[in-house]
Amino acid sequence: MRSAEDLLQELISLDESHRIEAKRCAQVDRSVMETVCAYSNEPGLGGGYLLLGVVRDEHDLFKNAYIVVGVKNPDKIQSDLVSQCASVFNRPVRPRVSVEELNGETVVVVYVPEAAATDKPVYLTNLGLPRGAFRRIGPTDQEGSEDDLIALYSGHQMDTYDGAVLPDADLDDIDPKAVEDYRAQRRQINPDAEELSWSNEDLLRALGCAKKEGSALKPTVAGILLFGTVMALRRCFPMMRIDYIRVPGRKWVENPEHRFDTLEIRAPLFTAIRRATNTVRDELLQSFSLPEGALAREDESTLPQRVIREAIVNAVMHRSYRIHGAIQIIRYANRLEIRNPGHSIKAEEQLGEPGSETRNPRIAAALHEVNIAETKGSGIRAMRELMLANDLLPPTFESSRRPDQFVATFLFHHFLGPEDLAWLRRLTDEAISDEEARALVFVRELGAIDNAAYRAINGTDTLNASGHLRRLRDLALLQMKGSGSRTYYTPGPKFVANPASESDNPHQVVANPHQVAANPHQLAVNPHQAAANPPDELMVRIQGAGSKPRQESLRAMILDLCSWRPCSARELASWFGRSKHKHLVRDHLTPMVADGQLAYTIPEMENHPDQRYTVAPKR
Repeated sequence: MRSAEDLLQELISLDESHRIEAKRCAQVDRSVMETVCAYSNEPGLGGGYLLLGVVRDEHDLFKNAYIVVGVKNPDKIQSDLVSQCASVFNRPVRPRVSVEELNGETVVVVYVPEAAATDKPVYLTNLGLPRGAFRRIGPTDQEGSEDDLIALYSGHQMDTYDGAVLPDADLDDIDPKAVEDYRAQRRQINPDAEELSWSNEDLLRALGCAKKEGSALKPTVAGILLFGTVMALRRCFPMMRIDYIRVPGRKWVENPEHRFDTLEIRAPLFTAIRRATNTVRDELLQSFSLPEGALAREDESTLPQRVIREAIVNAVMHRSYRIHGAIQIIRYANRLEIRNPGHSIKAEEQLGEPGSETRNPRIAAALHEVNIAETKGSGIRAMRELMLANDLLPPTFESSRRPDQFVATFLFHHFLGPEDLAWLRRLTDEAISDEEARALVFVRELGAIDNAAYRAINGTDTLNASGHLRRLRDLALLQMKGSGSRTYYTPGPKFVANPASESDNPHQVVANPHQVAANPHQLAVNPHQAAANPPDELMVRIQGAGSKPRQESLRAMILDLCSWRPCSARELASWFGRSKHKHLVRDHLTPMVADGQLAYTIPEMENHPDQRYTVAPKR
């Protein structure tokens, strides 16, 4: 068991910690028990520590400082904690507790071991399943979801959603052409595969795409998604599609008068993956070269073709089909984002490591049988290696629960070309590493970076990322904002004093006129954008609602304001006469994003200083 001094030093050295939670703890409240529950459940974490009597110093803006405030009644805290651990969960949790002195104050150290696989999920009985089965996601405790039960019940036998029978479907909803498409792909890989001789009904049963209910054979969720007719897909999964969206510029700024260029793909998954991959490949700007002695040019895609395919397959295979929403492939001027409903059930820090965890095992198995997908957890590692091999920044992956989604981001920028080196020399005379150079280029492209993004583009750990980001801060190249798990870095004084010119970024993608038709109105300036205050009719409604409007009325006005133009939290708070914007974010804006009513204009970094809220696109 680690000492209080050891735990405190680790907290100070990191921007965030998955396995250590510091709390003031005047009493053993629900927050403490949620952390105990999360440490007990999180697969592979090995448990975690609570350091009671230590809090973050909110007044120190430049260091990751903590204050030892101490615990007034350590014996009672210890007794209450052990008592509640034995009574508030569905099964007793046995933490190890010690009382120590730290900086002249008494603190309590609690180690919570990870529960055995057969004992999971551990959950708060007053909340029940799935909400009460908390998980440790990064440095936070998150309520459980239906998808979390897949990971927590891994030590038990449990069926998954893609194996559920659809009551309003029958075999007439299966498209024979889609089944034949599967057979043709399987035949190419293994002409002697025994399942090729089976009837369609037997094949569907073997793939988990149909089940017997009484004397009738009924399609499962996987069966309709993989082999369903277009009519069945619309009836059973009306929002299940892949949307390709082209956005001019680098930010999502919706003009309510003109929609973005969008291509909707709705088809059985084998066909949908092919169409989406071909669309992205053909739409991205093709550069070309004419090697010496060659008679014809050689086209090169902005992103490696295998990266495009792996990313789309990953979204299709791992998305949550419980959530009614589309996979969105968004092409900005400088990057490609692929957003799918449902967080990753594999921890972010384990992405790219061997071993695959999927909420859709039947869909994954069918895609694996025809070599569309691998099931060994190597897809993300392959994407990272291919991007680096093509002198591109590695992709970043963000898994969030509010909103419940997974976002993969691929920058088109070629890393450390002559233009980058010239720009970096203008920034500083100090020697910087390749890792730090990647981080600076990332900030130039996206405007900010956090610890998770640094780890993703450099393949490093939290401690190393924190050290390098703080060094760049000390060199005045970056500026630190936020604290703890919400720490992020924006351009510092030296960075701002040496902005990148257009020649520093020759890789920005422009529209391909031969593909999705361009909307001539999208590049026009929205005259509402520059307006300082909302239209008079909106302000009259806001003033008429009073200082404490009902939630329904307040959120309706927020939607109207964000329809008028993207708004920051501070702007919204000022218009509603609120001195603090954080309460508006916590009580309304964040829940509205989670519910799909609002969307971030910079979704890849929630805490970005230029973050705005806009009306979410209809799915």
